[in-house]
Amino acid sequence: MKVSKGDKKKILIFSLAYSPFVGGAELAVQEITDRIGEFEYDLITKKFDPHLPSFEKIGNVNVHRIRSPKLLFPFLAYLRGKVMHKEKKYSMVWSIMANRAGYAALFFKRKFPEVKFLLTLQEGDTLDHPRKRAGLLWIFVGRLFKKIFTEADCVQVISGYLARWAKNMRVSGGKIIIVPNGVDMEKFKFSERGKKTDDAVVITTSRLVRKNGLDILIKAIAEISRSGSGMKIKCLILGNGPEERNLKDLAKSLSVKDKVEFLGHVDPALLPGYLGMADIFVRPSRSEGLGSSFLEAMSVGLPVIGTRVGGIVDFIKDPSEVGADMATGVFAESENPSNVADKIKMLVRNKDLADSISRNGRWLITQNYSWDIVADKMRAIFSKICHN
Repeated sequence: MKVSKGDKKKILIFSLAYSPFVGGAELAVQEITDRIGEFEYDLITKKFDPHLPSFEKIGNVNVHRIRSPKLLFPFLAYLRGKVMHKEKKYSMVWSIMANRAGYAALFFKRKFPEVKFLLTLQEGDTLDHPRKRAGLLWIFVGRLFKKIFTEADCVQVISGYLARWAKNMRVSGGKIIIVPNGVDMEKFKFSERGKKTDDAVVITTSRLVRKNGLDILIKAIAEISRSGSGMKIKCLILGNGPEERNLKDLAKSLSVKDKVEFLGHVDPALLPGYLGMADIFVRPSRSEGLGSSFLEAMSVGLPVIGTRVGGIVDFIKDPSEVGADMATGVFAESENPSNVADKIKMLVRNKDLADSISRNGRWLITQNYSWDIVADKMRAIFSKICHN
């Protein structure tokens, strides 16, 4: 039954960043709200670019951008939400991550306790990152930070790793619901490899930041190159970030500049084509909230190599643990380029294992990680909270 606009429950979203500044969390909001039209959404975010409009409608979301220093965003966003609530009468406030948006949602919840509070955890850093980032300020804000978790009516997390974080922050288990991010199955379709070279092609798509371990990957490529195995190897790195210069210098110093190609930022619409050119997806992450890039690679049929960190363990099942017939990926040791190199060589040489992992990974994505499945689970959360 179609719900008229006047009858729709209203949800206020706090998100520090939003389109066109899209990461995994922001993409999730777009994909979910586009599929759940039974609610009306307002979103308050920081105006990072002065040329962007202060208001625009993106999909089903009314986006309100406010000019604010990051430090003051929690207060100014809360005040804007307070004014908007007088007109809209929100049923739920939704914080995208436990960052400055989380503080804004907490302030709103304390002012309007009758409004339900949903906290989504999408963080990909180590769990002590908020404390380290705050430094000495943690003495003053640490206790309030924990309240973001404990005063939420529901905490939706994208992985078991983040569920453990919520429990460590004293959230009761009954309030925690795991709903992962998804994959656009129409966009990331399975395809036969479309390589135009005899080289074994390794690909990674990620921000060029330390946590993603791309320095380890480059060192692994160097080890393969000088191992005398005769294996021809090529590594494609898609993405940009603050570590770009250091990573390029590392590739040069290890004499693999010709084997490691930095392609910079790639339009998301072109990602499936690049993945189709490769043999293996590799990211030796140091931390990971979930690892959506792995899911996209698995969706197009690439075997993946990751590390036992964060949410990666939710979807990678190693052949040494479950057998080749059930494996969905391969684990390499964190901070160990030699081990990463060995796992790459193993998949290149063992085509039967690589094909089995490819099939199993694709099946896993279709069963558990499509955006339609994710949206159905989020719809159930919204309905339970808003109609309670």
